[in-house]
Parts: sequence; structure tokens; C-alpha cells
Amino acid sequence: MLTKRIIPCLDIKDGRTVKGVNFENIRDAGDPIELGALYAQQGADELVFLDITATNERRKTLAELVTNIARHVNIPFTVGGGIAAVEDVSVLLQSGADKISVNTSAFKRPELVDELAREFGSQCIVLAIDTRFEDGDWYVYLNGGRVKTDVKAYDWAREAVSRGAGEILLTSMNNDGTKQGFALDITGLLSQNLNVPVIASGGAGTMEHFVDVFETAQADAALAASIFHYKEIEIPALKQYLYKKGVNIRF
Repeated sequence: MLTKRIIPCLDIKDGRTVKGVNFENIRDAGDPIELGALYAQQGADELVFLDITATNERRKTLAELVTNIARHVNIPFTVGGGIAAVEDVSVLLQSGADKISVNTSAFKRPELVDELAREFGSQCIVLAIDTRFEDGDWYVYLNGGRVKTDVKAYDWAREAVSRGAGEILLTSMNNDGTKQGFALDITGLLSQNLNVPVIASGGAGTMEHFVDVFETAQADAALAASIFHYKEIEIPALKQYLYKKGVNIRF
């Protein structure tokens, strides 16, 4: 049985780690390289590094930063932000990233997922979906949660997986930054119906929330940012807690 993964997320803006509440009011949370190295040392299973300036300002993710992270971090990490072509991915993987994450660009041109999977293999293609519950369903949002679409998150996830996405990173915008728990319903819908791993994101506030998302929603991994960045929950203690609750994790 595969172990459940704990994944700190580092949102990067202008070379610094930031964390907002519900995608707004961004605060500084430190140096991404220092933080990444600390999390690796503490037992994080993977890291996700998202350049949140990238898509909105049409800027390519900084390959230099990836090179630096690779130099200081000894666990797998995923990079996202502004990736729109095979060339972008080549640069990032060569700079040391293990996986890349696509979001808006893939939604606007779904063939991108096919191209990336064909070129690099599904195992390093993560499809990120920002979703919000409204009008009775979960809809896809683009450009860092600024643009609403009329497509349901589950439908888009299913299509992307059929095109070769190897993993889904699902962020609930309703839950993001609230520390009230993950969105168990939509996370469960995806993780129980898709044949690729689902990373739950948005809403982690207590250790119990991680148990819920692993046991109830059956997520394969759980991602969080502010609770780790501001040391509200430390990874070794979280893993100890999950272990005691019978969750299968790596020490």
C-alpha cells in the first residue's frame, strides 16, 4: 500500500515565499530555498513550488530559482507557474525539477497535456485545478483564481487524465487559507473516481484535517502552506500524529 504524502507548498512572488487567505492579501513567509531545505530535513515527502506571479504577468518560471532549490533540497519537487509549452518544461526539468504543474495554459489548450505526457511521461505531469463551489457544483477557475469558467472540476480532471496527466493537484478556493479543513466532497469525488493520485489543497488547519482528507476523502497526498510556514504545525509532529491514527505514512 502506498504511503500518504505530506507536501508543503511554497507560493513564490518576486523570489519570496508568500501566503494569502483566499488568494488575496498576500503576506511574506520567507526565503523559498531556506524553507524548502528545512521541510526536506523535517520529513516532508515532496515540495510544490508555484510561481504565482507567472501566469498573470505572463512571465516564465525562474529556472534559476529551480536550480537553487535543486541544489539545497533532496526530496522530489514540483514546479508550476506560466508553463505553456514543451520548451518551458525542458528547461525546468533540466534545472532539477522532478515534476511540473500546469493549470490555466492546459485548460485553454488541452492538447498541451497530451504533448507534455508524450514528451516527458505522465509521471512528471501534474494538472493543477483551482475550484470553487457555487450554484450547486465545483467549477474550474483560471489565472490564480481570478477567472471563472463554466466547466466543472470533475469533468476537466477526467479529461486531463485521459490526455495523460499523471496527478491532480486540487485546490478548493472556498477552503483555501481558512484553516477550517479540506473540501472532502470534491476531493473524494476525484480521488475515488480517477486512476491517478490526487493531492488535496486548501483548508488545512489542524492535524485532524489531514486524517479526514486521507481517510474520508481518500486523497493520496495533502498539501498545505501557511500552517507550515508559520510553524503552527510542524511536520515531524504531524507525521507522528497520523501514524498513531493508523494513517500509512513514511518516516
